[in-house]
Amino acid sequence: MFRLMPKETAYFDLFEKSAKNLIQAAQLLEETMKDYGRIQENANRLERIEHEGDQITHEIMAKMNRTFITPIDREDIHQLASALDDVLDFIEAVTERMVLYKIPRVTPQAQQIATVIRRQAEEINKVIPRLREMNHATIMEHCIEINRLENEGDRLLREAVVQLFDGGGNPLDVMKWRELYDLLETATDKCEDVAVAIEGIVLKNA
Repeated sequence: MFRLMPKETAYFDLFEKSAKNLIQAAQLLEETMKDYGRIQENANRLERIEHEGDQITHEIMAKMNRTFITPIDREDIHQLASALDDVLDFIEAVTERMVLYKIPRVTPQAQQIATVIRRQAEEINKVIPRLREMNHATIMEHCIEINRLENEGDRLLREAVVQLFDGGGNPLDVMKWRELYDLLETATDKCEDVAVAIEGIVLKNA
């Protein structure tokens, strides 16, 4: 029995472009947490990266609407493109809120969660090109690591929230940081959504 697979590769090219854009954002977020004196400059750069991500996502969706036969199911293309875009949105939202709330300095916990996001983005950047091959074993290795890092992010968030509410700080500052932690943690969740989308694709096509 033969499986007919279209030769169309443009979707994979666009997914890889989106993953590369994502890792730029994740690396910049981590840099911002370590060198907070450039927060405004880096927030502006992240906004531009997020806009680039939106353009890539739009290109994927527009191409899907023009294409009769796609190399993978349309719903899977939509799910993966949207998941990649969601991660980028939440990364950009972190620095946007930091500027808006005039956060004077970052916490060690925020730095640690940002590092988790960067490591997840690296795994995404490694696994996306492997979709061309649809090798289940090599793809799942990266998806499992993304999920493990998401669990690490959850642990760091719990520790950060406990310290936040036990620290006796200004209630307004507590509210600001609770939102920032939630945004960071949601970014790790959205990375896991990317892994879930990839798992679904490889299970159907490998």
